[in-house]
Amino acid sequence: MASSLNENKPWQSQSDVHPEREDGSGHTSGEAALKKPALFLDRDGVINIEKNYLHKKEDFEFIDGIFKLCRYYQDKGYILVVVTNQSGIARGYYSEMDFANLTFWMINAFSEQGVEISQVYHCPHHPDISGECECRKPHPGMLLKAAGELNIDLEKSVLIGDSERDIEAAYRAGLKETYLFSEGEKETSATQNIHSLLTLIKK
Repeated sequence: MASSLNENKPWQSQSDVHPEREDGSGHTSGEAALKKPALFLDRDGVINIEKNYLHKKEDFEFIDGIFKLCRYYQDKGYILVVVTNQSGIARGYYSEMDFANLTFWMINAFSEQGVEISQVYHCPHHPDISGECECRKPHPGMLLKAAGELNIDLEKSVLIGDSERDIEAAYRAGLKETYLFSEGEKETSATQNIHSLLTLIKK
């Protein structure tokens, strides 16, 4: 059963995806010219320091450079979208409302820094508990849903993640530019392994 929050809120839960077109877009060809690129961000390990099953704002620590990075891409015409696996919901460690409250707080924190997060998509599932789904990365469901709802040009979009499943989801959705954010060097299929978010800000 699909789990979703109020679609009028600035976040979105994603479950089984049945896009009208293979690229995830329900838009007609006449609307294609209006498509915008997106900066897709994983949350834990990219936006905030990774902590197991984080769900309280007092435990939320933004990673250095995230606001500057987002303003940089925003100024270049990218829309900003968060795509995050949240299996802690399926495991019962926190609720959909806990996630929604933290998301609302996070979006406001970005707004105070001049950054507009267009949408937050999350997968609340875990295959061993709630069964298989199309939204849990490395499946591309959240990215495809974002493309359909926000009229995103996936081929011109960028994803930053901290695990190879983020990178795989991006490639499966049709993205060509991806970055693996990690402290040390890792083998990756991403465009580049980066150790600072500020690496992507071109002078």
